[in-house]
Amino acid sequence: MQRVRVRVGARRADYEIIIGASVLSTLGAQSRRALNPRARRIALISNPKVFKLYGPRVVESLRNADFKVSHWLMNDGERHKTFRTLERALAFLSATGLERSDAVVALGGGVVGDLAGCAAALYLRGVDFIQAPTTLLAQIDASVGGKTGVNTAAGKNLVGAFHQPRAVLIDTHTLQTLPARELTAGWCEAVKQGAAGDRKLFDETCGFLQSQKAGETTPPGLERLIAAQCAFKAAIVSNDEREDVSRTDARSRRILNFGHTTAHALELITGYRRFRHGEAVGYGMLVAGEISERLGMLGLSELELLRAAVRACGRLPHADDLDPEQIAHSFTHDKKSVGGHLKWILLERLGRAAIVDSSEIAAKLLRASIVAALRTQT
Repeated sequence: MQRVRVRVGARRADYEIIIGASVLSTLGAQSRRALNPRARRIALISNPKVFKLYGPRVVESLRNADFKVSHWLMNDGERHKTFRTLERALAFLSATGLERSDAVVALGGGVVGDLAGCAAALYLRGVDFIQAPTTLLAQIDASVGGKTGVNTAAGKNLVGAFHQPRAVLIDTHTLQTLPARELTAGWCEAVKQGAAGDRKLFDETCGFLQSQKAGETTPPGLERLIAAQCAFKAAIVSNDEREDVSRTDARSRRILNFGHTTAHALELITGYRRFRHGEAVGYGMLVAGEISERLGMLGLSELELLRAAVRACGRLPHADDLDPEQIAHSFTHDKKSVGGHLKWILLERLGRAAIVDSSEIAAKLLRASIVAALRTQT
């Protein structure tokens, strides 16, 4: 079992990430240690697919720890992370009789975690919550750092709150039931973290992907690599919990948005139906890499390594039929804009990101980079 401590400085905000096989069976005991001693009720939010697989085990563990448990299941998929779903979640918390000392548990992938965390942040002006992520992407990224939110018609995650969990329990056995595309999405996020801020982590992730055997979902070293990914993000979050827009250094939390400018645009223009989030990030990294190389920031050999790393994650859905003009127009809705200008996360080299104002990127260069990147996997 691996443990990573997240220290974010805010009152009662420090928490532990616990990683290992079958840790969901210990959720009740871990929750008792992490939550307010007066906690009596747990509101469990999941989706039908995940709850069928793991819900009974989680509910039993929580009840064995003397919690009263109620559960509510949201629809599966990014397109359901909306105000309407959030309102239903809040109604569930109210019907459950949740009090300020009680807690929400999010059991599922990043969509469930974002929605449940947002509901926990809003209900009674904030109740505790625990993350139990069941996808690779959620385990290494979405569950760590306290970002919660919902999508709107204008764009992804434009509304939300910073609300740190009280604990994160990562059960690596859940990866055995994931479709291949979900694993690809998760590995794209893993590559992103190394490429943006830690060359050693990038190399370790690529080496792990290259050593995997066909059909192997929980190979040796998986827990250690997940812990390394979580530790990297924890270090960034500890240093910049709320993504200070005045920071432009290479340890700003904003570097974690590497690949996300294009990713969010791809998700938006396809109605959140074609791409898993991590798959869109895969293309987003390639676009950012192309821009970086064309601006003379990133060497061609480094761009080739980035391309190879994305290929090693698995095949991405086709994207060469999408309109570069429409993608570029969607950038105007990106929440990372400051002073009316979009801030791109580009690469000086693998392991070191740079924050670049969109005014420094010519429209022709941008569109050429989009076209080149979207053709990469065709």
